[in-house]
Formats: sequence, structure tokens, C-alpha cells
Amino acid sequence: MSKTTRDPSILQALAPLLFLVAALVCAVNLFDDTAYGPNQVALMLASGVAALVGLRNGIAWKDIQDSLVHGVSLAVVPIFILLSVGALIGTWILSGTVPALIVYGMKLMHPAYFYPATCLICGIVALAIGSSWTVAGTLGVALIGVAQGMDMSLPITAGAVISGAYFGDKMSPVSDTTIIAPAAAGADLFAHIRHLTWTTIPSFAIALVLFTVVGFSTAATPVAGASIGELPQLLQSHFHLGWHLLIPLVVVFGLAVARFPAYPTIMVGALLGGVFAIVFQPDLAVALAGNEELSRPVAMFAGAWKAMFDGYQASTGNAAADALLTRGGMASMLNTVWLIVSALGFGAVMERTGLLERLIRSVLVAARSAGSLVATTIATALGMNIVAADQYMSLVLPGRLFQSEYRRRGLAPQNLSRALEDGATITSPLVPWNSCGAYMAATLGVATLDYLPYAFFNLVGPVIAIAMALAGFRILRLPEAATAAGPVAEERPAAT
Repeated sequence: MSKTTRDPSILQALAPLLFLVAALVCAVNLFDDTAYGPNQVALMLASGVAALVGLRNGIAWKDIQDSLVHGVSLAVVPIFILLSVGALIGTWILSGTVPALIVYGMKLMHPAYFYPATCLICGIVALAIGSSWTVAGTLGVALIGVAQGMDMSLPITAGAVISGAYFGDKMSPVSDTTIIAPAAAGADLFAHIRHLTWTTIPSFAIALVLFTVVGFSTAATPVAGASIGELPQLLQSHFHLGWHLLIPLVVVFGLAVARFPAYPTIMVGALLGGVFAIVFQPDLAVALAGNEELSRPVAMFAGAWKAMFDGYQASTGNAAADALLTRGGMASMLNTVWLIVSALGFGAVMERTGLLERLIRSVLVAARSAGSLVATTIATALGMNIVAADQYMSLVLPGRLFQSEYRRRGLAPQNLSRALEDGATITSPLVPWNSCGAYMAATLGVATLDYLPYAFFNLVGPVIAIAMALAGFRILRLPEAATAAGPVAEERPAAT
């Protein structure tokens, strides 16, 4: 800030946040919790309140406007990823990739262990490729289709997909959040991952147990109009299915393992799905184009193109199957893009006007012990996911602001990096207007507040982390602070 600006008071810092909460409550009461439009209006008006506070404290409008440009620029890559996922879903349904995954999944997976298997599979794949978004946009979409075909609960399935995806994302050394968190805290990457295991492994084990209990206590019933045994036959009669249709999935995962960026990786998958649609489902591509004046080759190309921007519209003659397959396309993601832009604009203005920093400074006053400091960091990162609506900002800003306080107290930086992951990474998909929450809801087709109670890993993780912190378990100290602080937990090198 310049010399003519004033530091905001705590009441000024709270004003935009309280306004946003009140506006969101009104939106839910007047409309419904899945209506995107009212939430965007609430976020943009709250940005205006934060801007007014900044203007009153001497910040120039140009600075606030520049912060909006910078804040929204953070969403450019996620927006392109989101649009490419919409295209991928459309072409993978048209090509038969998703229907093939549904058919094979229904044959291989039993309802009793479907939820824990979903969680475990997504966890393993996410651990290998380091991307929760890629797992949800590919494997997650297929598993949602399997669940719908078996009449399993879609919110529970979405919770299992997200639980597994974020476990793998959090623990993978090739994940961007796993790299950013120790960088923001000043910790070593692999020391950070080792320290993560103490909160992450128990949380994931509890989540698997809960999904197992839910699975054995839930009985699957047939889809309306098509029994579990009939749905695969219906899909096989409509699509030309075979194991070769899984090649796009293998290619996407192969590129992800090779650490190709997410946007080109998913876009390659979408284009490959379009090629497979033309080669293996030519009649469906022609029908989707819906233009009888076009020659057959041109109509096939037009159908694949349409699947990318408008999604696939099924006409199997079965209402349940049509509802299962009619989805995808870049256009289906536009409401989510609107939400992300509005949310990041609010977070950017809050940061530029100093309101976020003021809120964090006031929270630090209550953190007297080492355990309470870690617990406060987790709570702050969660709050940042709510206020700033961006996972990366929720990692970087608290990491930047808390790093000196951890060092001053003689605490090892991996305490901070683990707290950032426990508070920011895994809670981001639980906030409807956060970029991660909006992405998961749009990709999986389940509202954030519907799957939230079943994202067991994401809910249990912060609770275990806070409990361990308050109990003083596995809080590491800097070597020079060890003698004065008494016995401490020291990390040992991995066995060779």
C-alpha cells in the first residue's frame, strides 16, 4: 500500500464477508442451492463492498481494477481445462468410451464394494498422475455412469471419487499442490510428503471403512425401465463396444504420468475421442450432426465437432439411459466458468485491499501454543478456500504470511506445509463457489452440497490433523530450537 492508505480495521475486513454470507443465504432461500446465477451476483456485489472499503482507505480504483485483472487471470488455465473436460465428456460418450467403461464396470463391480473400490481406484490413479481434476474428468465420469446404471447413490459415488482423487493428489510428488505447499512454507518436498502420511493415511483408511459400511448397508435396485442386467445390453445394442474404445483413457493417463500439462492432455483425449467416434460410431456421429444435406463423411465430422461444443444427446428409446448419456460439451461448463471468475474476482479484491491479511493477523493472536498455531493454520486455509475461492491462493497466501511465525517459534516448515495441505488442498472441493468445488460439481453432475456429506476423506482429514496438532503429536521443531523446547519428534531417513 502507498503512504496515503490506511490499514483496515477488523470490522472493515469482516464487512464484505458478512455481506457475502447474507447474500448467499438469501440466494438459497429465494432460489435453490444449485442455481449458479444468484451466487455469482452475490460474489460480485461482495467484491463491490470490498472495493468500497479499499477506496475509503485510500486505495486507487486503478489498483483495485488491476487486482481484478490479476485475480481472474489465475483462472485462465483452469477455465481452459474445464472447457476441455466438457469436450472430452461429449466425445467420449459419442465414441463409446464412456458406455464401454459403464458396461465393463457394471460387470466387474459388485454393489456391496462399489463405493470403497471407487475410492481406492481413484486414489491409486491420482497418486500415479498427480491430478484430481484429470481423474474426476475421466475415470470419475465413467464411475458416475456405472453408479447410475446400477442405481447406486450418485452423491455417495461422487464423494468416493473426490475422496480418492484428493488422497492421490495430496500424496503424489508430481501433484501441483504437493509441490506448491512446501514451496510456500519453505520445506523440502519429500520431507513434506513423509510428514503428510501421519494425517493422510489414517484419514484415507477411515474413509475406506466408511465407504465399505455404506456399501454393505445399501441395496442396489434396478434403473427405472432397465434392470442392471438389461442396461449393458441396451448400451451394446446402441454402440459398437469393445476394449479398443478404452485407448483414449489409456492415452490420457499415459500423458498425465509423463507429466504433460493438464489442458493439452485432456484436449488430446477429447480430440482422440472425436476420431474414435468417426471411426467406430459413424451412424451416431451422423445422427448427432442432424443435417441431412451434408454428405456422410462431412456429417460424421460435424457430429464429432458438435459433441465437443454441445455434448452428446442420446436417443436410445429408454428415458433412464438417455438421462445417463446426454451430457458433456464445452457449453455445459459455461455456468461454472462464470462462477469461478466471479469468485476469484472477490478474492482478488479482498487481497489487494488488505482485508484478507487483516483477517489472518487477527486470527494469529489466539494461536499461543505450537498445536494451536497449526490448528489455526488449517482453519485459515479452509477460510481462504471459502473467501478467496481458489485452492492455490489458499496455499500460497497463508504460507507466505505464516512462514515467519513458524520460524520465530522454532517450528519446522513441514508443519506449515502439512497444515496447508490439510486445510486447503482437501477442503477446496467442499466449497460450491471455489474453483475446485465448481469443477467437481460440473464434471460429475452432482451438486457440491449433495456430495459434501459423503466426501469422507476430505471431511475427516482436517479433523484428524487438528486433533493431532492440539495433542502435540508429530509437531517437528527446527534443530536449533530442539534443546530449548525439550524432546521433539525427529524425522528419520527412509530405510534403504
